[in-house]
Amino acid sequence: MKTVSVTGLRSNIYNLIDEVLDTGIPLQIKKGGKLLKIIPVEKIDKLDNLVSRPDFIQGNPDELVNIPSEEEIEEINDDLS
Repeated sequence: MKTVSVTGLRSNIYNLIDEVLDTGIPLQIKKGGKLLKIIPVEKIDKLDNLVSRPDFIQGNPDELVNIPSEEEIEEINDDLS
């Protein structure tokens, strides 16, 4: 969570409010050793911030289910020895 002083809030209030609305992450304001928070009223789904990476998995995703465990690999290596 980001913390700013009252002076920092005053000089950049519009950008800071937009940041809270876009990310859903509250903003703390510190004044005289006390803290205030600006938080969005509506909950934001964190999954909405994910970036699509369609090329991340190379190959057939169904094959990921059949990846052998370390034990299976050791058994295969033992059989080959």
